[in-house]
Amino acid sequence: MTKATTGGEAHAEEVRKLAGLASDIRVGMLTTVDETGRLISRPMAQQEVEFDGDLWFFAERDSRKVAHIAAVPEVGVTLTSKDTWISIYGTAELVDDPAKTRELWNGWVEAWLPQGPQDPNVVLVKVTARSAEYWDTPGGRIASVLSFAKSKISGERYDGGDHGAVEL
Repeated sequence: MTKATTGGEAHAEEVRKLAGLASDIRVGMLTTVDETGRLISRPMAQQEVEFDGDLWFFAERDSRKVAHIAAVPEVGVTLTSKDTWISIYGTAELVDDPAKTRELWNGWVEAWLPQGPQDPNVVLVKVTARSAEYWDTPGGRIASVLSFAKSKISGERYDGGDHGAVEL
């Protein structure tokens, strides 16, 4: 089933569903545009699990991804689990906020940025989601296989689960 929502209670429900799907996914792929116009993706760990339309990441100020964001702030973030796929389009910005940096700092970040949250080269990347699409297969791989087999036997189109598009 495909849904596209932009307002009202249906929209609020879709945003809640998207937030629920995103909340358990810690690592996503952040896609930026480089100086030649190529799309460059790299894994990044989300720092706030509660999705509210904003995604937070840590980066080093002198990194390529930060240079890409400074030049072209439009980004994509892909979040996946064993039975959920989420594609987010948004705008990224660099945030220098010592209090937010301390709030989000954790052992996972420290493994990648051992210099600590007070280092001037550590910067937050805030992605404000503008729109998102999700595909969810409740029941995971087994439900997908059964649905695929059913479509082959019945000749009906494969129903891979729930799909929705949300403007944020």
